[in-house]
Amino acid sequence: MLTVRELVEEFSFEILAGHEGLAKKIEDYSIKRPSAELVGYLTYLTPKRIQIYGRTELGLIKQMEESARRVNISNVMDKEVPCIIVTRGLPVPGELIELASERRIPLLTTERSTTRLFYLLIRYLANHLAPSTLLHGGLVDVYGVGVLITGDSGIGKSEVALELIKNGHLLVADDAVEVRRVDEEHIRGKAPERIKHLLEVRGLGILDVTTLFGAGAVRDEKDIHLIVHLEEWQEGKEYDRLGIDPPATEEILGIYLPKIIVPVRPGRTIASIIEVAVMQNRLRHEKIRSLKVLGLA
Repeated sequence: MLTVRELVEEFSFEILAGHEGLAKKIEDYSIKRPSAELVGYLTYLTPKRIQIYGRTELGLIKQMEESARRVNISNVMDKEVPCIIVTRGLPVPGELIELASERRIPLLTTERSTTRLFYLLIRYLANHLAPSTLLHGGLVDVYGVGVLITGDSGIGKSEVALELIKNGHLLVADDAVEVRRVDEEHIRGKAPERIKHLLEVRGLGILDVTTLFGAGAVRDEKDIHLIVHLEEWQEGKEYDRLGIDPPATEEILGIYLPKIIVPVRPGRTIASIIEVAVMQNRLRHEKIRSLKVLGLA
């Protein structure tokens, strides 16, 4: 949960009115510039979004007839609006201040440009409000590809991660991965703070990867591109032997990711198999991208 007060403290906004609404919750990580709404087009008002007033919005207000100005602003300043932010330190119309006080909507101001504020707010709100979950598994950056390694407890996920680190790849998380959806196409993973940069290997205990391999062997977070699921080899089960089967997929937070099932048995070097799987997956994506450019996919 995020409140307007926390937003004010994070960005050092000046509060012009609506102090009583600082405890309001911010639930939508999208942002609204209400230009169309100020001239009467209210179909897509989306009142639960933070509203940003820049030169365009304040210019529209300035051009309005005085008799219509308060009515138009009132239509936009729904009581559900969590807060309003005026950018560039621009002069704030009196009607905005009056309505913000009446409706207990925090009215904030900043010297930042509208573009800069949009960029900062979107990143901040996505980090705090994006859908998230906690997954059992490990996350390793292999050749720049975020690989989520899953499987039953004791299957050897941490040992595989250790081998990958020895091969020059980067650990993001072991045992537990905090995953959040950052936009419509990407999910990102990181380690819970208490186990950050740590790797638990049976027989060796808990290893500090930065101490053993250096700070260059870890990264704090990584987008997840591929799931590799480890399972015990099952006699009689049909596994893909020709590489012609389309990859399986798994849904995480509404996004479908390619998933490869790797059977584990003595003598198989799983780390090398994962490296090749990553290269194969990248080639598949390059082929699809090329076909799209040619209009064949």
